[in-house]
Amino acid sequence: MHSLFRLHMRPSIRLAVLVAIVIAGAPSLGANVAGASADETPYLSENDKAMTKMMDDMSVKPTGDVDRDFVAMMTPHHQGAIDMAKAELRYGHNEQLRRIAQQIVIEQQQEIVAMRLALGQPSSAPADSMSPGTTHMTMPKEPR
Repeated sequence: MHSLFRLHMRPSIRLAVLVAIVIAGAPSLGANVAGASADETPYLSENDKAMTKMMDDMSVKPTGDVDRDFVAMMTPHHQGAIDMAKAELRYGHNEQLRRIAQQIVIEQQQEIVAMRLALGQPSSAPADSMSPGTTHMTMPKEPR
C-alpha cells in the first residue's frame, strides 16, 4: 500500500492526506497552543480553526447521490488544505515548503472547480482565488 500511495497520488494530495491523518490521530491543536512559542501561536490557532471548519463542513447528510455526496465532502476537505497552506504561507519560513503550499492552493482550487463542473454546478472558485494563469500567490508574512 505504501508504494501505491506514493506512486498514484500527486505530491500536494499526498501532503494533504498525511496532514489530515496526523491531525486526526492527534489531540486538538487548540490544546497545544497554550504551550506554543509566541511566534507559533498565531499559526497554530489559524491551523486549528481551518481543521475544525474542515471537519465540521465534511459532515454532510447523505442525499442518495454518491457523486453529489462525494463533492459535498471533498470540497471542504480541499478548502481545508487551502486554508492550511495559506497559514504556512503567512507564517512559514522554509522557502521549499512555501512553494509546496503555493502549489497546494492552486491545485486544490482547480480540483474544487473541476468537481463542481463535473456535477454541472457553477464553477465559482473561492473568493480569494488567483486569476487564471497565475503560477504563484503572495501572502503577507508575519514578521519574525
